[in-house]
Amino acid sequence: MAEITKEELLAKAKKPAQDSMKLHAFYGGKMQTAPKCQVRDINDFAVYYTPGVAEPCRAIQADESRINELTNRGNTVAVVSDGTRVLGLGDIGPKAGYPVMEGKALLFKHLGGVDAVPICLGTKDPDEIIQAVKWLQPSFAGINLEDIANPKCFYILDKLREEAEIPVWHDDQQGTATVVLAGLYSALDIVGKKISEVTIAQLGIGGAGTAVTRLLIKAGVPAGNIRVVDLVDGKSTILTNDLDLEKLFKYRGEMLSKTNAGNLKGGISEALTGTDVMISFMKSGPGVIKPEQIKLMAKDAICFPCANPIPEIWPWECLEAGARIVGTGRSDFPNQVNNSIGFPAIFRGVLDVRAKTITDGMCLVAARTLAQYAKERGTEKDICPRMDEPESFIRVAVEVGMEAQKEGIAEITISREDLRKKVETVINGSRAVHDALVNAGCIAPAVTD
Repeated sequence: MAEITKEELLAKAKKPAQDSMKLHAFYGGKMQTAPKCQVRDINDFAVYYTPGVAEPCRAIQADESRINELTNRGNTVAVVSDGTRVLGLGDIGPKAGYPVMEGKALLFKHLGGVDAVPICLGTKDPDEIIQAVKWLQPSFAGINLEDIANPKCFYILDKLREEAEIPVWHDDQQGTATVVLAGLYSALDIVGKKISEVTIAQLGIGGAGTAVTRLLIKAGVPAGNIRVVDLVDGKSTILTNDLDLEKLFKYRGEMLSKTNAGNLKGGISEALTGTDVMISFMKSGPGVIKPEQIKLMAKDAICFPCANPIPEIWPWECLEAGARIVGTGRSDFPNQVNNSIGFPAIFRGVLDVRAKTITDGMCLVAARTLAQYAKERGTEKDICPRMDEPESFIRVAVEVGMEAQKEGIAEITISREDLRKKVETVINGSRAVHDALVNAGCIAPAVTD
């Protein structure tokens, strides 16, 4: 790769933020409400509103399950946040976090055909957040939790998965884990290593790191083969059973106690020595991980430094240090490992079969489907599908919907062929609506220069 100067890197890193300010102001946000029914003339208001609307109200009162047939509730999810862990910005509050939730809604709609509504809550109390989500259930068919600080994010998700009547998903945890696993499946296939045999250094055990570790174990990685590193007394430390893990890492202690079977001690360098895979969610870099530490890894090493906006180590530094495959969270580098290629399709499949929850089994199926799609057309520099590949979203939605039926948690029984037709219609229709609005001049062309 050609050498990139510091000035070029800084300019490249700043460009999205500069364009973002211009376009957010230009459009006044990213989402709006649009009708999905035809208004032929003014008389249709008597059909869609009073007095005609009383009939579907009576039908739903008699049979509440008909709400998803007679309204758009069955295709609507809430993106819920308290603004306490927004991107790499930290606790910036619910109002400052709103642009992220609105952006999430845009991805839901454009990539998955899902109507999503940003809900930014004016509370940081986990039990109040849980109660607020429960109160929202009549209006939504699913909940996407977003940008909630740990450790309460674990408690909130687990509690709601137990108690909510609709699917609840925390994308920072489950979505990230699903896509990282997809990237790992692809990378391992390329280097010829088995997931049941590799050793993994998991750097950072926050929301994403915890979920990745848990799903890796579900996927067949022996827990003892995972070396977890996080801050202990301000120092990056390999976690061992000598530590009070539950006190240090609330809601994660039991899982962490099963990792690091060799009771290896030390920091990042020791964790990386001889490992096949490095996955990191530590903090924005560069320089958090050094090239000389990557050199300590096994042959054909796989590196996923996933911090945003800048990875813990530049990908070309990993490659120069001997890594075989490198992925990051950025779209402007090869091998983007980003949850955006997962959650819109997963929810599409969930909603189309009215699944009661989103299981680990559904996440595993989604990861395998993403990896298979990439394998069919990818290379070492293209291990995951991209957001501009609608076929990957369609396939994942179908497989997730079929898995939900297989697990007995779907209210709708539908064949694979019919489910694919349904998914294609919604996803392709969403993009067509966008294009039609642009072509009609209802959405002005984006201009940043």
